[in-house]
Amino acid sequence: MRFMIIVKATADTEAGILPPESLFAEMAAYHEQLAKAGVLLDANGLQPTSKGWRVRYTEGKRSVVDGPFAESKELIAGYTLIQVRSREEALEWSRRFPAPHGKDVTAEIEVRQLYALEDFEQSDAIRQFRDLGVGGELRTQP
Repeated sequence: MRFMIIVKATADTEAGILPPESLFAEMAAYHEQLAKAGVLLDANGLQPTSKGWRVRYTEGKRSVVDGPFAESKELIAGYTLIQVRSREEALEWSRRFPAPHGKDVTAEIEVRQLYALEDFEQSDAIRQFRDLGVGGELRTQP
């Protein structure tokens, strides 16, 4: 089972202000524990939305909207992707996640399970994703 731990953005992350070295060290130690346990798939921070864009689909047409975007509480500043045996294991790892913006800053993380190709009715399209090597379990369980 794969889960994404999502770090919500703040005004500071949207301004491109990087966290202090002490927070980087705490995050590195946590992610090293994930790696040693064999459950870490990927982790990264995202640059501010001012450097990004959205593609909006309306009535069959696409339009590009450049960032920045309002409502930083609805934006993502980073993520960690893990593969574990159960929801309970994912919950335990997420409880150990360091305070993402520092110990004295109110914040929250969101954890969501990823779909696996096995969750869908098998079809030519699902087989095509499988042939591409995406959308399914990435490796055997730890």
